Amino acid sequence: MLIEHIDCYVLTVPLVTPFKTALRTVEQVQDLVVTIRSEGMTGYGEAAPTLVITGESLASMYFVVEQVLKPRLLGKSMLDFNQLLNIVQTSVVGNTSAKAAVEIALYDLKAQIAGVPLYQLLGGGPVALSTNLTISVNATATMIDDAQKAVALGYQQLKLKVGTDLQQDIERVIAVSRTVPAGIALRLDVNQGWTAKQSIYALSKIEQAGVELELVEQPVKAQDLAGLKAVTAAVHTPVMADESAFSPQQVIQLLEQQAADIINIKLMKTGGISKAMLTAQIAGLYQVPCMMGCMLESAISVAAAAHVASALSPLVSKFDLDGPTLCQFNPCQGGTMFDRANILLNSNSGLGIQHIDHLQSAATLL
Repeated sequence: MLIEHIDCYVLTVPLVTPFKTALRTVEQVQDLVVTIRSEGMTGYGEAAPTLVITGESLASMYFVVEQVLKPRLLGKSMLDFNQLLNIVQTSVVGNTSAKAAVEIALYDLKAQIAGVPLYQLLGGGPVALSTNLTISVNATATMIDDAQKAVALGYQQLKLKVGTDLQQDIERVIAVSRTVPAGIALRLDVNQGWTAKQSIYALSKIEQAGVELELVEQPVKAQDLAGLKAVTAAVHTPVMADESAFSPQQVIQLLEQQAADIINIKLMKTGGISKAMLTAQIAGLYQVPCMMGCMLESAISVAAAAHVASALSPLVSKFDLDGPTLCQFNPCQGGTMFDRANILLNSNSGLGIQHIDHLQSAATLL
């Protein structure tokens, strides 16, 4: 079971509406797709370029896969799987999304060789998950309209993007909460847009207005652990670390300092599946729950995240895996089903992907 071919492609999928956060505005998914082949089987992986979070671009990810990881992996046996993972994780510092794409493809291929779906290879878990939907930061009226449409489509959890203007942010959250039915869970994602003092002020105002948020995600800068800890201690709303929690080591530091109530795991941050599972297990030792999230990714890597989340249940109990539903179409034939809030894992082997449309050779584009 030798690795025979590793190829890179660019996948472009327009979004239904522009994705707006405190950090950026994006109109399309444009990700790197990695395929790894062995004995007639193909494993698929995907990496999202997110310069303002991971520091990676399409060009940098392609270089790492093509020039660093590919030469070290070609000809290696899939039976030496831990060695393959070690090569991916130690051949280059950082570059977590590029590593994630390769790891996802390796795990997909391994599950195909075993003849089981990926989540079963990882230990098994529920086949059906439910994701929130992201409501981009916009004018208050637009966010209200988007939230009401999402509820009408069956979403029970909404993630509101804020962090652009403190007073407007407070008004947006209160206004949206008063226009959605009782029982709809509201998650707030600040994307590092507030200071610690602003966070405590804003969340206190929101709580005083009677709004009970399920959580607030990364209110302060990623490096401001003291600020994150101060917010966590000062407000009733559970605080979730995202950009502050890339590696297992960072998660240990956060939890030792009691700087967060929840950890957001993303394959693009951890460098793939192996360290995502380790991160969840570490959080479990501290009895801290986790969310499985995603960047702006298509159904390839989000499917992998869903499989991992299933296998990590109940350590992972919250899901922010709406990337495919934000896209105008699903480029994958076969695989995990994304139907609005509902995610149904495939029953065939690996990620279950039979073919991917709209791929262009990365070598000709980058």
